[in-house]
Amino acid sequence: MPESWSSSRVDLYLEVAPGGRRSGLESALRAAIREGRLTTGTLLPSTRGLAAELGLSRGTVTAAYDQLAEEGYLTIRPGSGTRVADLPPQSPPAILDADDHTPLHDLRSGWPDVSAFPTRAWLAATRRVLNRNTRDVFGIGDPQGRIELRRALAEYLGRARGVRTSPDQIIVTSGYYQGVGLLSRVLREGGIKTAACEDPGHDAYRGAVERELRIEALPVDSEGAQIEMIGQAGAVFLTPSHQYPTGVPLHPKRRQAVCAWARTTGGLVIEDDYDGEFRYDRQPIGALQGIAPEHVVYGGSASKTLSPVLRLGWLAVPQHLVPPLLTAKEETDFYTEALGQLVLAELITSHAYDRHIRASRLRYRRRRQLLLDRLAAFPELTVHGVPAGLSTLVTGLNEPKALAKCAERGIALRGLTDLYHNPTASPGGLIIGFAAPSERQYPATLNALCNVLP
Repeated sequence: MPESWSSSRVDLYLEVAPGGRRSGLESALRAAIREGRLTTGTLLPSTRGLAAELGLSRGTVTAAYDQLAEEGYLTIRPGSGTRVADLPPQSPPAILDADDHTPLHDLRSGWPDVSAFPTRAWLAATRRVLNRNTRDVFGIGDPQGRIELRRALAEYLGRARGVRTSPDQIIVTSGYYQGVGLLSRVLREGGIKTAACEDPGHDAYRGAVERELRIEALPVDSEGAQIEMIGQAGAVFLTPSHQYPTGVPLHPKRRQAVCAWARTTGGLVIEDDYDGEFRYDRQPIGALQGIAPEHVVYGGSASKTLSPVLRLGWLAVPQHLVPPLLTAKEETDFYTEALGQLVLAELITSHAYDRHIRASRLRYRRRRQLLLDRLAAFPELTVHGVPAGLSTLVTGLNEPKALAKCAERGIALRGLTDLYHNPTASPGGLIIGFAAPSERQYPATLNALCNVLP
């Protein structure tokens, strides 16, 4: 039986010019290698497979491979196949590798140390999931999220964050950012026109809200968001455990006040548990949702505990919001990919997730203290916020000048002004993340930062 195109071991797209078949194949392969479409080490199809795919004789393909091997384009090793040789670059690549965009010194806020990702635990959990659920994993997903993850989250959030919820009230999203967009849409469709957002606050999430609702700025002081300034808004978006970017928790009296506001007005509180697990001087503050679960939506994600690449977030919502949020989710991306959900559920139920967070908490606590020790050499600077989170706000400097110096030296971080609704209200400052660099890189990164500070 002749070999079918579908049985070829390696796929290869080539445009073979008409005319001399061997010369046309050679030219097509040379062009693919020179243009970078076939990179160093790429395994080419077998001579038999490529001949069948292109309608050529096997002898023609063999001769073409041999010629290109003599020219140094290919290497042929019996038993290992034919591969693209290691050639010197002919010209700069048209597309930069992702590593070329990685800053030399990464102090971006909200980024975890992805080099500490629990790879071994993740792989072990993946194997267990696939061994149990292979057929089910690769079927059509549930718009609300896998029940295994929703059950695991309900248990974990209740135990670790004080959230009062059940699996049928949890909706799994493709990151917290998507959750904000879905909520804003549902609020608008439910008749709410205005939402209050912390000022300063996370600009990306504010932008997601602003696409659906009018924004009212909610000032933040040393006790968190000024709840008495909510005004006529029908919803309020908060980071009560660790306000971003000032780093202050919402004062207990204000936590009670915002819940009373929601009960009295029928308004909705959306709680972003930003950095909620990472408190370094005491036990993390419990979620606001635990005080008034019927009036508070709790949002979280794996972006800071594990990695933003996973795109796994969740909302714990009052029961009446489940149907409209599911409709919005179905119309957006139908469902979040299932395999990652099942692996995360396995990590949570095996307590590998808890172990990773505890190890991360110790590591980030040490890094924050190293940062504060170095900043102590600059008495004109003021450090804000409680010992928590993945970043620290520093004021008392010329923000534009400091940012320019950082850019010159390859230091990536954020300025405070971008996070204000009205930039002219900003006192200026730097938001210094201390989680993103690897353990090996962190000392050099701190040195680079201190060399540009006043």
